[in-house]
Amino acid sequence: MYRGDGAAVVALVGDQLLPGDALQWIGDGLVVALALQTQGAADLAGACAQALRQRGWDGDDELADQLGALLGTGPTPLLRPLPVDLEELAGVLEGDPTFGGGRVDLLTGQVWPRAAIDYARETGEEDENESDDPDRWLWVHCEGSRAGYHDMVQFIGTVDDPHRADRLGIAIEGRGAFRRFKEVLARWPGELDRWYRYADDRQRGRARAWLADAGYRLARPIGPPAG
Repeated sequence: MYRGDGAAVVALVGDQLLPGDALQWIGDGLVVALALQTQGAADLAGACAQALRQRGWDGDDELADQLGALLGTGPTPLLRPLPVDLEELAGVLEGDPTFGGGRVDLLTGQVWPRAAIDYARETGEEDENESDDPDRWLWVHCEGSRAGYHDMVQFIGTVDDPHRADRLGIAIEGRGAFRRFKEVLARWPGELDRWYRYADDRQRGRARAWLADAGYRLARPIGPPAG
């Protein structure tokens, strides 16, 4: 996706049943493939858009709309393109509220966590007054870990083994829930891998939905990540 290799995206997705816990990543890859007019991308993108709408997680409709616009089956979303890293944005949105939050550079799409902003001010690289320009910065308020906790609850509902589900349900009670949850999951590597895919797609979708609410959409993610 980052290399802009549409053919590799299509080959990776193939004609297999689309995995329900990776549709956000797959959709972004197909956005690249469609923009490059890659053979076979249109059919996969149509199937992905349909799967996104059926799944209905946060950010799924926004990505389905973007795919539909590229396919010509729907209107172009009235959102401004921004080359932001959704993983970095999710980290700022769902980090520790004490240190979380930050901003997005509307010129470059770069995500600035709160610590990076404070450092720039302390070292004199930035004047505090420069942060007030609404044409340059999109500020991000940290929403904390509530959505992440909900992800754990929802994930437990997808675990087939009742014994494992019970162990995980006990693990998320009280303080330190995230740490204990991963420690218990680590006993079953397959489930741990599935959790990482599940949580990553959830977070990516929430970041996309937040971006859309602010009036932006993810620009075509071609080229290596910044930094």
